[in-house]
Amino acid sequence: MSDDRARRIDDALASLVDSIIPTDPHEDEATADDRHDRALDLARDSLESTIAPSIVSNANHASDLIKKKLIQESSSPDKAIRFSNLYSRLLAQPVLSQKWAILYLLQKLSHIETPLESQDHQRVSNTSIRGGRDILHTSRDPFLAGSGIQRNGESQPAFEEAFSTHGLPKMPAKDRGQRPEQPTDREISPSENAILHDLPYTLQGLSSTNLPFASISSLTLPQSLPPPMISLLHALAEPSLLYRGIAAFVQSSEGGLIGQSLRSAVSGELRSYLGLVAALEAEIRRSLKAVDASVSSQDARKAAVTLKRCVIWTREATMGLRLMSLVVEESKSTTLRLHNIITVNCKIVANDTEGKQGGQLISLIHGFSSSHGDPFVGVFAERLIAHVTRPFYDMLRHWIYDGELSDPFLEFFVSEQPVKEEDTRSDPRKAGATSVWEDKYKLNEEMIPSIVTQDFAKKVFLIGKSLNFIRYGCGDSGWVEGYSKEASKELRYGDTATLETSIDEAYKTTMARLIHLMADKFKLFDHLTALKKYLLLGQGDFIALLMETLSSYLDRPANTLLRHNLTAQLEHAIVGSNAQFDSPDVLRRLDARLLELSHGETGWDVFTLEYKIHAPVDVVITPWGSKQYLKVFNFLWRVKRVEFALGTTWRRCMTGARGVLASVADKVGADWKIARCCIAEMIHFVCQLQYYILFEVIESSWDTLQLAINKPECTLDDLIEAHKKYLVAITHKGLLGSVKASSSGNREDGFLSQLHEILKIMLAYKDAVDGLYSFSVAEFTRRQELSAKIETRTAQGKWGITENDDDDLRSPSPANISRGGRNGLGGADSPFLPSEITSANSEGQMLPALKQRLQQLSTDFKARVSVLLGDLAYQPNVDMRFLGVVMNFNDVYQPVRRKKREKERKDERKDDKDKGTEKKAKPKGSSDMKSGEGKDASEAH
Repeated sequence: MSDDRARRIDDALASLVDSIIPTDPHEDEATADDRHDRALDLARDSLESTIAPSIVSNANHASDLIKKKLIQESSSPDKAIRFSNLYSRLLAQPVLSQKWAILYLLQKLSHIETPLESQDHQRVSNTSIRGGRDILHTSRDPFLAGSGIQRNGESQPAFEEAFSTHGLPKMPAKDRGQRPEQPTDREISPSENAILHDLPYTLQGLSSTNLPFASISSLTLPQSLPPPMISLLHALAEPSLLYRGIAAFVQSSEGGLIGQSLRSAVSGELRSYLGLVAALEAEIRRSLKAVDASVSSQDARKAAVTLKRCVIWTREATMGLRLMSLVVEESKSTTLRLHNIITVNCKIVANDTEGKQGGQLISLIHGFSSSHGDPFVGVFAERLIAHVTRPFYDMLRHWIYDGELSDPFLEFFVSEQPVKEEDTRSDPRKAGATSVWEDKYKLNEEMIPSIVTQDFAKKVFLIGKSLNFIRYGCGDSGWVEGYSKEASKELRYGDTATLETSIDEAYKTTMARLIHLMADKFKLFDHLTALKKYLLLGQGDFIALLMETLSSYLDRPANTLLRHNLTAQLEHAIVGSNAQFDSPDVLRRLDARLLELSHGETGWDVFTLEYKIHAPVDVVITPWGSKQYLKVFNFLWRVKRVEFALGTTWRRCMTGARGVLASVADKVGADWKIARCCIAEMIHFVCQLQYYILFEVIESSWDTLQLAINKPECTLDDLIEAHKKYLVAITHKGLLGSVKASSSGNREDGFLSQLHEILKIMLAYKDAVDGLYSFSVAEFTRRQELSAKIETRTAQGKWGITENDDDDLRSPSPANISRGGRNGLGGADSPFLPSEITSANSEGQMLPALKQRLQQLSTDFKARVSVLLGDLAYQPNVDMRFLGVVMNFNDVYQPVRRKKREKERKDERKDDKDKGTEKKAKPKGSSDMKSGEGKDASEAH
C-alpha cells in the first residue's frame, strides 16, 4: 500500500514539474533530463521536510491577500469575484483538511517571476531542514515580509508584529511549550475536580452534593465559584434541566396516538443522550485517575477533562434537548417552557404556554426540519418527525383505502360529527342521506399538518367520505373491501412520490365508482330529467292533457275534492301522452296530491304534483331541492291555468263574434272591442312570461347543469353544487326570489307576489268578460224571444208590441242573464258581490257595472305591469332585463319605479284626506252648494 502511494506521489510530482518547467528547443536531451531530475529532487525534498511556515495558519487571511493581489493586478473585479466563489466551494469540501496550506502554496506560486533554472536554485540540505532554519528563496515571500522576522534573525517591535497586515508570526520554537502559570484548584471551593465528579449525575437530572436541584425547573449553583466557572455551569445546567422536564413527559401516559409516538421518539433520543453522558463519565473518571497518578502537573493538564471541554462535548446534545423541549411543551396543555431559560440569582426558572396535538404537533416539528437555518436542527427534527408521523399515516391509510376513521383521540384532520335530530328538524336540507354525506364528517383545517397541502387534504377528505358513503349509503361494501385489499399500501414519511401517486389513484377510482353507482344503479340523471319534464312542465302534451282533464274538476271547492279522483285523472293524462313511454320506476314516483286546505279555496289552489325521491339520490336532490321544485311547479301551474282560462275565454269571444255578439253589436260592440284588446294584452303577457321561464331560465340552466355533471373528473360534491346552482338560478331568474326589505324598513313585494297579483287580476278580468258574455247572450235571447213573440202576435192579427213589453225593451231580465252562460253575472265565478248584483238589477244598471268593473281591472293590470317592468329594467341579470323589453316591445306601457309609485299613492291619499277635511268643515245646511256640484264632488271622490 505504501509503495503504491509513493508511486502515485512521484507521478504527480513528475506531472507538476513537467507542467511548470518550460521546454528549451536549443537544449540537448541530456541537459534537459538533468534539469528535470534536479527540479524533481527539489520538489521531493520540500515535501519530505518537516519545517512549517513561520506565520500563523489563517485561511481567511491568505484568502484576503490573494483577493487583494487580484484587485491590484486587474481593473475589473471579475477575477476577485470568481476567486471568492472558488474559495467558498473550497471551504465546503470536508475532505480537504489543509485548506490554508493550499492557499499558501497558490500565493507563493503567484509570485514566481522567472522560470526555474539549474543555476538559479540552491539545494537545501537535510541538515538545514532538520535544524528548523527558514528556507530562503530568491523570490519575494509576502507572508514573511513585514511579519516581524528578519532574515538575519533580528526582530522588529512587538507592536508591528501584533498588527502586521500579513499575519501574526508564530512564537519561536523554544518558547512554544511555555504557558503562563494557571491558578491551582486549591484556590476554588468546591474544586473543578469535585464539580466534574458530580457532573454526570447533574446531566442525568440527579441531585449531587455540589449541584443540588431545588425543583424540576431550577438548579442551585455554588455561590463561591468565580464568574467564568458560573458561566460554564450555566451552560451545563441547561441540558440537565431540559432532561428532567423531558424525562417527566416521557414517563407520563396522557395524549393520543401521535403524542405516544412522540414520547417513543423522544425516549430514543434520551437514550442516546444518556449514552453520551456515560461516555463523558468514563472520560472524567479516567482523567481524574490520571491527575492523581501523574507526577508532572503539565502532563496531567494535557490529559485532563475540564468544564470547558464538557460544554463543547455536550453542545450538540443541548441543541437536541432544546428542540425536544420545545416540541414537548407544545404538546401539553400547560407545561414548563424549559427552552426559555431565565437566570435569577443563580437559579433557572421557566414560563407557561399552551399546547398542540395531532396535525398541529406534526406541523411544528416539520417547521423545524424544513425552515430552520441550522443543519443540525433540521436533521434532528427530520429524525423526530419520521417516528411521530407513523400513527398519522396509519390513520390516513385506513381512511383512503377503507373509508373508516380510526382516530380515537381526534388527532386526524377529519372528524366525525354526530347528527342531531334538532338540526334535522330545523334544517330540512340535512335530512336523509344528505346529512350522511355533508354532516357526518368534517374537515378540520386547523389540524391539517404542514407536510400536506390544503388541496391534498381536501382530496383525502373526499376519498374517505366517498368510500364511507359507498359502503353505508349505497350498500356496496363488497366493492370497498375488495378495493381495500387490492390497493392498500404502506404509507410513510419521506416517500412523497408514492404518497401522491396512491392518493391520485384512490381519488380517481373512488370517484369513478361513486358516479357509476349514482348514474347506473340509482338512475340519478333519469330522475333529474323526470323532474324537469313533469314538475317544470317540460312534457308539454302531458301538461296540456292534464290541464284539460282537470279543469272542470278543479273549479270545485277544495274540500269537495277526492285524491283518488286526481290520481285517476293523472293516470289518464299519462296514458294519453308521450309520458307513457317513460320507465315504470319514474312513473311510479309521480303522484298527485293536495296541499293544506284553507277556507274558500278551490281545487286550483291546492292541487300539485309530487315526485318521490329516496336515498341515496336525496344526497343530490335534497328535501330542500324537492321543495324548490314544488315551488316552481305551483307557480308554473298557476301561469298555465291563467293561460288556459284566457284561451278558453278568447275562443268563446271569437266564436260568439260571428253569431251572438254580432247581433248585439249596437249595444255592447264597443265594450267587446276594448275587452278583446285587454285580453290580447294579457295573453301576450302570459305567453312571454311562460316562454321566458321555460326556455330562457329552465332550458339554459339545464344546459349549464348538463355541462357540469358530464365533466370527466366530476365528483359527487360537484353534482350537489351544480344541482344547487341549477335550482337557485331557476328560482332567482324565474322571478321567484324571496321578499326583500326596503330602505325605509318596510318589506317590499318580490317578483313572485307581484306576479301573483297580476295573475289574480287576469282571472278576475276573465270572470268579468264571462259576465259581459252572459249579458250579451241574455240580450240576444231577449231579442230573439221578443222577435218571435211579435211574429206570433202579428200572425194572430194582434199588435206586435204591447205596454207590457216596454220593460223587456229596456234591459234583459235577471232570469235571462242567469241563463246566458255558465259564468253568468250571478254565477259562482262572478266578479261581483251579491249586493252589487242586487243593486244593479234593481236599478237596471248591469251593463254600466260590468263596464266599470272591466275598466277598473284593466287599469289595475296596466299599473301593476308598469311597476313590474320598472323593477325588471334595473335588474343586474341581462335575461331579466330582456324580459321587460319583450313584454313592452312597442312601449305601450310606461315603466314606473316602485318608490315613485309609492310616492304617487301617498300623494293621492293625502289629497283625499285634505278633501275630506274641507268637506267636514262646511256647515250641514249650507244652501250655496248646488245639486250638480255635489254630484260632481261625489263622483270625484
